[in-house]
Amino acid sequence: MHEQIDFPGKSVVKVKVQEKENFTYPWHFHSEYEIVYVLEGIGTRFVADSIEEFSSGDFVLMASNLPHFWKADTSPYKEDSTQRLKYIVIQFPNEFFREAMTDYPEFYKIKELLKRSGRGISFTKQFAEKARKKVMKVVRSDGFDRLSYMLQLLQFMAKSNEYRLLAGEYYQLEKHDFTSNRLTKVMHYLNTNYLKKVELKDVASVANMHPSAFCRYFKESSGKSLSEFVNEIRIGYACRLLLEGKMTVSQICFDSGFNNLSNFNRAFKKNTGYTPTSYFEKFQRK
Repeated sequence: MHEQIDFPGKSVVKVKVQEKENFTYPWHFHSEYEIVYVLEGIGTRFVADSIEEFSSGDFVLMASNLPHFWKADTSPYKEDSTQRLKYIVIQFPNEFFREAMTDYPEFYKIKELLKRSGRGISFTKQFAEKARKKVMKVVRSDGFDRLSYMLQLLQFMAKSNEYRLLAGEYYQLEKHDFTSNRLTKVMHYLNTNYLKKVELKDVASVANMHPSAFCRYFKESSGKSLSEFVNEIRIGYACRLLLEGKMTVSQICFDSGFNNLSNFNRAFKKNTGYTPTSYFEKFQRK
């Protein structure tokens, strides 16, 4: 779902401190950058095609339109317990100091940080602990002070090398010229037809190009061959079906657009590092 975020009083930074049993939003995206800092709690974090367990001290920065979802595991909580999930969400618009980021060298590190966040950035718990005081300054301030502390926090994050990128390369959207009308048409075609048999000649005709020329164009634009790209979309769909637990691996294979089980298993292992069965066993929440 798309989350429409309202910034009270047109403020440039929005802060939410939550204490509850679970996160508010299901699988969703929005146009703002977002920092999530989990103070207390455990569960599963979904960012694009990344699925990982999280615990207290989880500290993540995500770029505009990156789909995500945190799901708390409440099984350790007893009915009479006062323990709850506690987390901080900091959001700021995708136009955040855009011209300054482009024109002034003082913003270079933050610019690179925000660029990396297109795949989601997970910082180590050791770094999260060091950043906690800066996060709380943003939380407890307002107006110009909040903006100042926000820039200091981003600069602190930008200078750190204690992080991992979460999503696969497919989600590194800055590598793709999605403003290109031709590529936009191709992506729309692929995203609406990947469950069917995708023929090179048909996709090339959408781009109004000769098939051989289209292959070179698509590889340069996406960094992948057409078949690799389509398989990634299909495997992403297959992952969702596996987690639902309603179909067999064989059924999911054909429902995802593959024509035989061996090709499906090979593509699945290549894209996720798991077999379909081991993927289900690792990530299915009971």
